[in-house]
Amino acid sequence: MENTIFSILPPIIAIVMVLLTRRVLLSLGAGIVAAAIILTWFSPLEALQELATSFAIIFWDGGFNAYNVFIILFLLLLGVITAFVSLSGGSHAFAEWASNHIKSRRGAKVLTVVLGMVIFIDDYFNALAVGQVARPITDKYKVSRAKLAYFIDSTAAPVCVVSPVSSWGAAIIGIIATILAGQTFVEYSALEAFLWMAPMNFYVVASLAIVFFVAIRDVDFGEMKKHEVLAISEGQLFDPKKTIPGEMKEEFPTHSHGHVRDLLLPILLLVVGTVVAMIWTGYQNAGQVFDVWLIFENTDVPASLLIGGLLGALTSIILYMLQMKINKTANVGWIGKGIWAGIKSMMGAVLILIFAWSLTSLIGSLETGAYLAGVVSDGNVPTAILPVLLFVLAGVMAFSTGTSWGSFGILLPIAGTIMIEAEPALLLPALSAVLAGAVFGDHCSPISDTTILSSTGAGSNHMDHVLTQIPYALTAAGIAAIGYIVIGFTGSLLLSLGVVLIVLAVLFVVWSKRTTIIEKQQNN
Repeated sequence: MENTIFSILPPIIAIVMVLLTRRVLLSLGAGIVAAAIILTWFSPLEALQELATSFAIIFWDGGFNAYNVFIILFLLLLGVITAFVSLSGGSHAFAEWASNHIKSRRGAKVLTVVLGMVIFIDDYFNALAVGQVARPITDKYKVSRAKLAYFIDSTAAPVCVVSPVSSWGAAIIGIIATILAGQTFVEYSALEAFLWMAPMNFYVVASLAIVFFVAIRDVDFGEMKKHEVLAISEGQLFDPKKTIPGEMKEEFPTHSHGHVRDLLLPILLLVVGTVVAMIWTGYQNAGQVFDVWLIFENTDVPASLLIGGLLGALTSIILYMLQMKINKTANVGWIGKGIWAGIKSMMGAVLILIFAWSLTSLIGSLETGAYLAGVVSDGNVPTAILPVLLFVLAGVMAFSTGTSWGSFGILLPIAGTIMIEAEPALLLPALSAVLAGAVFGDHCSPISDTTILSSTGAGSNHMDHVLTQIPYALTAAGIAAIGYIVIGFTGSLLLSLGVVLIVLAVLFVVWSKRTTIIEKQQNN
C-alpha cells in the first residue's frame, strides 16, 4: 500500500483524533498503529515488529542516532536551566527589570517578535531560546502562553527559511544547486536563486506582517481570544488542568536575592555556545574550509544545541551555588531536586516528540509524500496555476507528515523538473511556493516537531497552541495563495508582491476598525 491513497490514512487519523480529543499522545499512538498495520498488510505480528522498529531507530538507526538523542538531551537540559533560573531568583529579577524598562503588554509582545526574528540560526534553537528569554516578560504583562507560542512559531521557521545563514538556508541552497546543475538557461548561482526567492515567499511576507500587527494591536479571534481574555481579566495564562511542558510541578522556594544575570547569563552562554559549536562543527565537516555558506551547510545542529545546552545548564547551576554561598538561604538538597524537576518538566514534550518521530518514520515507509507529489506531477495542469498548486500541495504534505524539511526535500526537485520542462520563467516562483507551503503546513500540523517545540518554549499546552495559531496561519496562507496566482499568470514579482502588500494593508485597516470598536464597547 506504499505510495497509494491508503498511505495518507495514518496522518489523517492522527490529525483528526488530535483535533477531536486534544489528547496528543493517544492520537499519535493511533496514527502509529494504523501506519504499522497498513504497512504490513494487516499482519499483527509484522505490525508489532514495525512498531518496535519505528521507535528503535529513533535511538539506533544502523548506529547511534545522535541527531534525535541530542535533541532530546537538549530539551532535558533546557528544563534544568528553567528550574535553576527559577531557584536562583533569576526569573523574578528579570520580571522586575522588565517592569521598569518595558512599560506595556505591547512592548512585551513586540520584544518577543523582534527576538524571534533576530535569532534565525535554527528554528529549533529559536523556538526554545526565545521562549526562555521572553516568558518572564510576557507573564508579567499577562500575555497568554498560547499567544507567546504563536509569536515564537510564526517567527522561527519563516525567518529561517529565507535566511541564507541558517541551517535551513544552507540545506535549501544545496538542493537548489542540484536542480540548477547542467541547466544552460540559468544565469544565476544557487545562492543568488535563493536570495531572489526570498521576496517570492509570500507566506513568509504575510505571516511576519501579521505577527507584527498582532503584537502591536490586540487582534484576537477564535480560541486565541478566549485565552487572551482569561489572561487579561483573570491572570490565567494557561489552563492549569492541562499538561504544560516546561512547568515545574513542585513548589520551589522563592526569594528576592536573584539578579537579572541569573537568567540572562545561562541563556547568553547557551546562545554563544550553540553558535560557536555550529561554526566549529560546520568548519570541521566542510574540510576545514572557512566558507560561510559551506560551514552552515555542513554544521551539526543537534550536537551544537547539546553543547550550548550543557554550557547553559552548568552556568545556571553554578549561579545557584553562588547564591547558596553568598546568601546562605538556599538548600543544598535543591540541586538534585532542581535537576530532577527540570527533567520531569520536559518529559511531556519529549514523549510527544518521540511519538511524532515514530509516526514520521512510518509515514516515510508508506511513501505518503511521494504519493501526494505524484498527484501534481502526473496531472495535466496549466503552468500558470502550478505555483499556487505547489504551495497548496506542500502545505498539505507538511501538515500530513509533520515535517517541512521532508516536504520541500521531496517537492523541490519535482517542482524544479516540472518547471524546467514546462515554464522555466516560473522556476523560482514555483520553488519559493514549495518552501512557503512547507512552512504553512508545518505551522498548522499538530504532529510537527517545530510546533511541539514552540509549545515547549512558550510553556503552552500543545493543542492550545495548534488551535490558536491555525486561524492566523490560514489568513497568511490565503494572502500568499493570491500572490502565487498573480505571479503565475503575470510572471511579475513586483506586481504579485504589490498585490500581497495591498491585501495585507486592507486587512489591517479592517482589523484596526474592528479592534477600535471593541475597545470603545469595553470602555463604555
